[in-house]
Formats: sequence, structure tokens, C-alpha cells
Amino acid sequence: MKRVIVDHFGGPDVLRVVEDEVPRPGPGEVRVRVLAAGVSFTDAQLRAGTYLGVPPPPFTPGYELVGVVEELGPGCSTSHVGDRVAALTVWGAYAERVCVPEVNTVAVPEDLDPAEVTSLVLTYMTAYQLLHRMARVKSGGLAGLHLYGTASARDRAAVERHGAVAIDYRTEDFLARVREATGDGVDVALDGLGGAVSLRSFRALRTGGRLVVYGHYSTLAQGRKSWRGWGEWYAATATVALWGLLSPHRRVLAYRIQRLRGGRRQMIPVGRGPRAPAVGGGPRYPGWFREDFEALLELLRADKVHPLVAERLPLTEARRAHELLDSSASRGKLVLVP
Repeated sequence: MKRVIVDHFGGPDVLRVVEDEVPRPGPGEVRVRVLAAGVSFTDAQLRAGTYLGVPPPPFTPGYELVGVVEELGPGCSTSHVGDRVAALTVWGAYAERVCVPEVNTVAVPEDLDPAEVTSLVLTYMTAYQLLHRMARVKSGGLAGLHLYGTASARDRAAVERHGAVAIDYRTEDFLARVREATGDGVDVALDGLGGAVSLRSFRALRTGGRLVVYGHYSTLAQGRKSWRGWGEWYAATATVALWGLLSPHRRVLAYRIQRLRGGRRQMIPVGRGPRAPAVGGGPRYPGWFREDFEALLELLRADKVHPLVAERLPLTEARRAHELLDSSASRGKLVLVP
């Protein structure tokens, strides 16, 4: 079978396709024939070596997949050969066949487009859990939230089409715009960039507000690891965490999807208020991922969410997919189709 490997950290050029033996599932694992593997910014961070917990090379990247169960390992009790499933792999999905723990798979209806469903596994799941599991909003994005989104001018129409007020971060001060529009700030700020942006996002909160930090985009520069970016990210993250601890009326939380998905229970709070999942850990609830994925499937079936698949590329074009990702040339989800 074919799979993609990263044998040293770097830009898209470090991705190469190799021939390998078909893997056999171990105890509690199922082997999945991959129908679609999503290409995400997180994959670029894995490739560059900036993602927290990245494995040492060589490894196969790929955070998410949809596929068909092909073989069961010893001890599997709920899966059947032929089942269509999705899995949050974190790495390993860029392959024709992948072995994953049975407990980490979720059922996917066969009449749905695998590429569209792949968008739900990481991207939509992250947004859903940020709102409902972390920020604990009282009504969902489809039911009454007033949204602001930062974007470049070329993406303004897309942001507005999805129901948010667009703020051009290149020509406008988002903090000033938010304060002008709201008077006293926002209830929730979701920050996927990190670094200095986290500090300004905290200042955008009104009394009782919550900042959720869930990314470190600033650690990547031109597709490669930025040591300066890492230093700035750690300094800013420590500062905003301290602000959250010292503030009696605002909270700072951190989110990592794979930490929330499963494993032993662990708690590392960041900020005041009710204990919630935080950076480096948090209470892990395996049932949440399955429950939230089923909720997203219902939204997809009801035509209330519309995953946009920008391109479907063969597995052998993983490097091109990452070049498109790094250049921000695509609009929507890039998907590898073995």
C-alpha cells in the first residue's frame, strides 16, 4: 500500500510517498481502508515540528479520516467489516490503510459524501466544542449568536455569508472595532492564533467573558518552524494565563481536541471559575466526541452546515496539497483521496 511520510521536519518538500506492507490490526484495533483524509493546518504544524506532542520522524501525518472497516483485531466488539467510520487519528491518516483503536471510531452513514464528512471530524468538531464544551454558550451558532470574524479583505464575503461581521485584520484594529460595536466587549473570544493576539483577545472581553485559546499559528513562518514565534507564543500564553488567574471577572481556557476526546481523566485548570478542560489536559470525556459528531451529522443532513470541499487530490499529491495549504490559495477543505 501507499502512505505519506515525513522523515524530517520542514516545508511541503519533506512529504514523500512510500510503498509499505498492509498493516494488521492489533488488540482492540480495526483496519480502515481510507476513503478521504483531510488536510488541515494542524497537519502543516506536524510536518514542521511545531505541533505540541508531534511524534519524532519518520511518521505519517494526517489528523482525520473517513473510511471502511476492512479487518478487526482481537477483542473488537462493536465494529463489523464493511462499516463506514470516521476517526480523529491526530497523525497517520495519509495512507491507503490505517489501523485505529476501535473505541476512537464513530459511525458514518453511507449516503453522505466522505470528503464532506471529513470536514466534520476536526474543523467543525473544533468549532462545535469550542462553543458548547468550552465557552458553554447558551445558544449555538445556528441559534442566535452575534458573531465577529477576522479575515483578510478577500475573505470578507465568505465570513459575512456565514453570518458574522467581518473585520479586516490587515487594515482594521479588531479590538477597537469590537469595542465600538458592542460598547463593553464580547462574551466569548476564540483565538486560534496565539501569541500577542491572545493578549488583545483577552482585552476584548466584557465582564464575565471567556477567552478560549486553541492554536499556535504564530509558531509557523513560511511553512517552517519559527523559534522566535515559539518564544513569543510561550511568553504571551503565560501572560494571558496569569491575567486569567488574577482577573475576578474573566476566564482563560485552552482547548486541544485530542485531549478532550479520550484517555485518563486529568485536570490542569487555566484561569478562574468552574473547572474546565485546559491546556495540556483537562477532564477527558470520550463520549463527548461521539455525541458531538452525531449532532454535526444531524446538522449536515438538515442542510444547516455546508462543508466546502475545495479540492480532492490523490494521495500521491500530498505535497501539492500542503503547498496550497501554506499559500492559503484554496477556499475550503483540501482532501486526499487514496
